[in-house]
Amino acid sequence: MLYAVVDIETTGGYASGNGITEIAILIHDGVSVINSFETLINPRQYIPDHIEALTGISNDMVANAPVFADVASEIYDLLHDKVFVAHNVNFDFSFIKHNLSEAGYDLQCNKLCTVRLSRKILPGHKSYSLGKLCAALKISLNNHHRAGGDAKATAELLSMLLQNDSEGLIHQSLKSTSKEQALPPNLPKSEIDKLPLTPGVYYFKDEKGKVIYIGKAKTLKKRVCSHFSGNNAGKQRQDFLKNIYSVDFEVCGTELMAFILEATEIKRLWPENNRALKRYEQKYALYSFEDQKGYLRLGIDTFKKNMPVLYSFNTILEGHHILRILIKDHFLCEKLCYIQKNRIACTGHEEGSCSGACVGKESAPAYNVRVKYAIEQLKSMLPSFAVIDAGRTEDEQSCILVEQGKLYGMGYISQYADVNAPDLLKSALKVYPSNDYIMHLILTHTEQYPQKRIAV
Repeated sequence: MLYAVVDIETTGGYASGNGITEIAILIHDGVSVINSFETLINPRQYIPDHIEALTGISNDMVANAPVFADVASEIYDLLHDKVFVAHNVNFDFSFIKHNLSEAGYDLQCNKLCTVRLSRKILPGHKSYSLGKLCAALKISLNNHHRAGGDAKATAELLSMLLQNDSEGLIHQSLKSTSKEQALPPNLPKSEIDKLPLTPGVYYFKDEKGKVIYIGKAKTLKKRVCSHFSGNNAGKQRQDFLKNIYSVDFEVCGTELMAFILEATEIKRLWPENNRALKRYEQKYALYSFEDQKGYLRLGIDTFKKNMPVLYSFNTILEGHHILRILIKDHFLCEKLCYIQKNRIACTGHEEGSCSGACVGKESAPAYNVRVKYAIEQLKSMLPSFAVIDAGRTEDEQSCILVEQGKLYGMGYISQYADVNAPDLLKSALKVYPSNDYIMHLILTHTEQYPQKRIAV
């Protein structure tokens, strides 16, 4: 088996927006280096000052160097039938695969990460950065942050790993069934091994334990691993993977419960890498309030988090539809409900469907009685039901409780619990906030599976 030990220097941290400035490839036969390739590369873009200070590679040095396409064929021939080895392999691989693809080559090969292997085969070191690890292991590292120097040190590290691999971890990593080399460099495989094959919500955490991403899954292990497949060379993905140090999770009885928990947790923790659900906000709501003359008024306004809401919706049209039903059924004043403006009296008063609250002909107490009946009708129009489904074990069942069109809560109950007793259900459930997004999920699910919906 031949290994291609690779190191590159670049203009920045992600392949799609940066270039390679230097590459070194050492062919290792499992004992020693038998062939080598090294060259500067003209990245066809400016090398930032801080990169030049780190690597010593200047814009003048690469001005007359070959562009990657000029050496792509030679690089592909060296790599395509070898095991690709690097310290933090997915970084180097993403750059080289991206640049080879731009030149018309599709690189497909096994990968080994000397960071991950060192953590397993040579445990107990404070740091696994190449510089500090080489110092601890007394591996000579000359010309650090230059491709040739770092590749040579990585090749020596590979030799040491091969010699000390008493448990055959390298061979296991190269099996077609092993996905370990696709994992982020700082995420132990044990974090993946602990994930169950059940629905749930997972939490990616950084080095300090801060949640940086929340996701939901029908099958936790499969979904988490899917984040690490592919070779997206963009900055967002590369930074995201680099910062994953651990995975936490919460098992849910059903995928629907995972959807609800995910939406709630994203709003609660606000992880930096969750964007879609963070942008979701309810748009409009129906409110009631008492004006200065004592009249109860119904009105549609933009959704406000800290105000009690009668009903929320995403389009003005939907809100007006509901409000007009209440006006018609309870002879309410369109002007006091903000349907009509710039009139002394509403048209309903002229037609006889409004008793004149808009012009003071009907007293506030008399008018307010009908408004209260309208609010009660609205509540009766909004459904109350439970969604009963599989639990986390055979001894329980899951329950999602909706009360008057809003999520009350969810949790797990006995197979023998009386689902027609709402108060008993509530005592067993955890309360969750409700919004239109969550209710849309629930209602869509119950339309698809009406047998799971039980009126309460």
